[in-house]
Amino acid sequence: MKRNFKTSENNRTTYRYYSVDGTKIEIVPGESGVSEIDIEILHSLDDEEVNENRRYEYRVTTHLDAYDDGGSFIEDSNKYMRDNDSNPILLLVEKEDKLEHENRLDKLKHGIKSLLPNQQELFKKKFVENRTNTDIALEENVTEAAIRKRLKNIKNKLGKSFC
Repeated sequence: MKRNFKTSENNRTTYRYYSVDGTKIEIVPGESGVSEIDIEILHSLDDEEVNENRRYEYRVTTHLDAYDDGGSFIEDSNKYMRDNDSNPILLLVEKEDKLEHENRLDKLKHGIKSLLPNQQELFKKKFVENRTNTDIALEENVTEAAIRKRLKNIKNKLGKSFC
């Protein structure tokens, strides 16, 4: 017989079970060589069985029903089951994004070409080589504030090429 509930803590002094034909049998500690430890073991085994039944009902039945309706609801509700590789709207959006990215890169290249040679060199040191302002200032024997000012001028010039 499947148990749905655990025995409450107040009723754990004895152990009751029902035979196949439905008769109630109660085991009491101190009778027929049964101890309180035996009663505790029986209740703990019942608790494990109830927990296992709850896990099965929750995880298996509910979980599988949510995915197995055989319709397009699966694709709508579960992003991992959708096939976005052949979605024409997403393909167009990706193509537009790629074109926009290429357009921005072209504008950046054009902006860099419009810089003076020393500005191009500073741009390369700062953004390509990823060097710090202080490191560049030490190399060029100027202050870090001077490097900041030069970088600000470069950013302003490049910003104009994007407009």
